[in-house]
Amino acid sequence: MMERQGFWVFGYGSLMWKPGFEYAERRLARLKGYRRAFCLKSIHYRGTEEVPGLVLGLDWDPGAVCTGAAFRVLPEHESEVRDYLAERELISRSYFEVLYPVELLCEGRDTAFGKGETVDAICYVMDRSHEQYWRMPLDKQAAIIACASGDMGPNCEYLHNTAAHLAEMGIEDPEITELDRLVRACKAD
Repeated sequence: MMERQGFWVFGYGSLMWKPGFEYAERRLARLKGYRRAFCLKSIHYRGTEEVPGLVLGLDWDPGAVCTGAAFRVLPEHESEVRDYLAERELISRSYFEVLYPVELLCEGRDTAFGKGETVDAICYVMDRSHEQYWRMPLDKQAAIIACASGDMGPNCEYLHNTAAHLAEMGIEDPEITELDRLVRACKAD
């Protein structure tokens, strides 16, 4: 539900480190039932039709929890932010824009479930039936990410920025950490 104080948007990848819109508040947040995964073939931002890259999606996993950032947008910015997000996140219609409850966490305090406020947030979740849904082992992901580049720059830059920002925020994501290591090893060879 959209609140009178504005609305919330959940970021799990580049929205965390490059939101691109004005917001009133940013909080650590958790979304249940989804995980952050390099599962979207990128032919626009971090790859091309000829050499596709991989970008993050919220991939359904009933036992998973994804920790990211929630941004509160003031009502006076709703229209421009919603238009911006639609252009940015729905470019290939590979995500569903949905409203899900996320738990807002207090940085530096106990962040166990049940300790924070729950709000509804706009989330962009992967459409597993979309032709750009691509799941594969980490070593294959690393080989693609190490070589691809698109309009927004090298695919590896997207991964490295995400991994660095997760570490900066104190968010542990072993899969992203391992993928970051594998891509750096590919680039070193």
